[in-house]
Amino acid sequence: MTRPEVTVKIPAELRLFVPADRRAAATTLTTDGSSSLGHVVESLGIPLTEVGGLAVDGREVPAGHVPSAGEVVEVRAVTRPQQVPGAPLRFLLDVHLGTLARRLRLLGVDAAYESEDIGDPALAALSAKERRVLLSRDRGLLRRRELWAGGYVYSDRPEEQLQDVLGRFEPVLAPWTRCVACNSPLRDADKESVRDRLADGTRRTYDVFAECTGCGRVYWRGAHHTRLAAVVEQALRDHGERRLPDGG
Repeated sequence: MTRPEVTVKIPAELRLFVPADRRAAATTLTTDGSSSLGHVVESLGIPLTEVGGLAVDGREVPAGHVPSAGEVVEVRAVTRPQQVPGAPLRFLLDVHLGTLARRLRLLGVDAAYESEDIGDPALAALSAKERRVLLSRDRGLLRRRELWAGGYVYSDRPEEQLQDVLGRFEPVLAPWTRCVACNSPLRDADKESVRDRLADGTRRTYDVFAECTGCGRVYWRGAHHTRLAAVVEQALRDHGERRLPDGG
């Protein structure tokens, strides 16, 4: 079988996925003549979750297109903000993104998180079952066919990770409405109803409380509030103004 040679153009923002010797604006590949264009792109190391479109000789083509000899393939990055089908927008984070999960929850974003490694197949299946966007820095995980939707987290720093996810997906922000421990919604709680779960000093000092509807954890504006408020305020300044719910 003839092994077609094609030229692949890769945008600058996706070249970090590609081996160093192929990180030019265009690279030449010899294909097997039967693999889809999606497989060809993934063979370069680029997860399809990061591809916003594919074009061959200037015309849009699906990932299932089988490239022919001499074709020029253009790989396009995801357009930001990225539109994800279905609502509401929900996320699933892998075991390495616990801090990001807690910060998303702090902002009221539905962010499921597995604190133990349940394995790539189970994570991908959960993404499909619950229609959640799987966030990960594991390129292999993002290549699994079962995924409903996914996104590569480009930084290893939580502050940058949060900015990246908020800028890419533009989730609705509703700070202080979700439990950072279990992801369930919070509700206002009367002090008397949670008194037996408070330390003596907390009972004496604070009067306003919220309670998790899932795990029962009690929240108040304690010593860590200033630091958490700074995270919230930064997110609202950068991403929240036109996405806050009515009255938020």
